[in-house]
Amino acid sequence: MKLAQRALERLQAWPDLTSGPASCGAGRALRSVHSEIVHFHSDRDVDLHLTMAAIGRFHDDLEGSTAIRLVPGSGWVTVHLDCDTDVDLLMSLVSAALKAHQNLPSPAGRRAAGECNFHRVTVLPRG
Repeated sequence: MKLAQRALERLQAWPDLTSGPASCGAGRALRSVHSEIVHFHSDRDVDLHLTMAAIGRFHDDLEGSTAIRLVPGSGWVTVHLDCDTDVDLLMSLVSAALKAHQNLPSPAGRRAAGECNFHRVTVLPRG
């Protein structure tokens, strides 16, 4: 089974997430009552709506990860799944994203998150 499919199946079992088409038009999305949280774009690439505040808190750790791609000014991160550890990282970050979305000040702030990183990130194979 592909890593993204395994991650999607695990996350679909979470009671706070529901599945549907991604608003960007590419792949499946999981959303909370507040907003879209995760977009599954391919067998290995997942965009996660972590929020700008959470990215700021975790920036150094995210930047140091070979699985994470950051786009300046985006509240989304791209997670490239190469191994089971990357799936575990995604699960932890989804949990952080759910908490971050609960703490956003208003529904308008949640909707103004911008587009995911699809077509804005190029992932090169680890070498």
